[in-house]
Amino acid sequence: MNYDIKTTELAPTGKQRIDWANRFMPVLDSIRARFENERPLEGLRIAACLHVTTETANLMKTLKAGGAEAVVCASNPLSTQDDVAASLVVDEKIGVFAIDGVDTDTYYKHIDAALDMQPAITMDDGADLVSRLHSEETNPSLIEQVVAGTEETTTGVIRLRSMAAEGVLRYPIIAVNDADTKHFFDNRYGTGQSTLDGIIRATNLLIAGTTVVVAGYGWCGRGVASRARGLGANVIVTEVNPLRALEAVMDGFRVMPMLEAVQEADLIVTLTGDIHVLRKEHFEVMKDGTIIANSGHFDVEIDIPMLGKLSVDKGSARPYVDVYTLADGRKLYLIGEGRLVNLAAAEGHPASVMDMSFANQALSVEYIAKNRDSFENRVYDVPKSIDEAVAQLKLQAFGIEIDTLTAEQEEYLNSWEMGT
Repeated sequence: MNYDIKTTELAPTGKQRIDWANRFMPVLDSIRARFENERPLEGLRIAACLHVTTETANLMKTLKAGGAEAVVCASNPLSTQDDVAASLVVDEKIGVFAIDGVDTDTYYKHIDAALDMQPAITMDDGADLVSRLHSEETNPSLIEQVVAGTEETTTGVIRLRSMAAEGVLRYPIIAVNDADTKHFFDNRYGTGQSTLDGIIRATNLLIAGTTVVVAGYGWCGRGVASRARGLGANVIVTEVNPLRALEAVMDGFRVMPMLEAVQEADLIVTLTGDIHVLRKEHFEVMKDGTIIANSGHFDVEIDIPMLGKLSVDKGSARPYVDVYTLADGRKLYLIGEGRLVNLAAAEGHPASVMDMSFANQALSVEYIAKNRDSFENRVYDVPKSIDEAVAQLKLQAFGIEIDTLTAEQEEYLNSWEMGT
């Protein structure tokens, strides 16, 4: 078993935290128990590029229980929990290539190391692993062995759909992110809570009474805007999509262009999946003391190189917070180097919401294993049966029962002749 982690000495702490997370992941736990008996992934090699957290550890344990040989590398240089990586190596004998705080070169070396196991299935969060497989720097024979893959996050799905549209996607992908039990809950409730958790941990900021600008009103933006308002913030939403902008207005938020919004902001959070959402013209009009954070997947939403050019000094205000002093004396504060703030400055999503996301991952991999010859090279939705099964298992974990349709109701809904 190959691996590259910070140290194995942190394993006991990591195991304790993994076990704690598992207490709040009953859906994945029930899938793991079934996998141990049925072994649906027997002999499959799976390379995962995910945030190496306690929740991910429980997913990796589930894949191994199903018979897979799995390795994991980090999908973000600042999201690895080193004690979790140690426990996966020491206690679970799972290969891990992840160290918190690595540079870009090491980050891609870790991805390459995961690909060295010649996977049949890939599991991605942001599509860096898939992109690497498609690059000229990778051995072409590696991609020929891949049956299919899964993608965890919005940004990755956008990249993969673009690849499919251009006809360059070399193997099929299931868009786990687009499952209702993923984006409704993970993106809205998970990102909503964990983003503010990261900001508060990094700054000790009182959210009540502040003006918070939320860039993007997708599911993640909806979650952050809702949670910020719940903590007493005055929330402004910025958007480029008229339908989402209208929805934000109807949800009771102020909506305006970014150039106007930043002039009022105490805190700005980007969640768009696009590049340079905050740029030169915005930095030039921000108030002194504005706090900036990103909760989109990549660290490109804030034009950090331009912020550096506009600054006469850069320093550290406190752990995870850099202070940029502009020529006119204004100070702007950037959290977590502009990377995912919920993972750079906190622990990511709560385990109970990742329970559904990673249940979708595990069941999608099982679906691939059982239907490996029926796919084309495109991006697929998670089968509705899997999505509904995850929701049903979560309800059972909550001890909640729901109604079922009667035979008469089924007939009525399926008949075009019974309108009266």
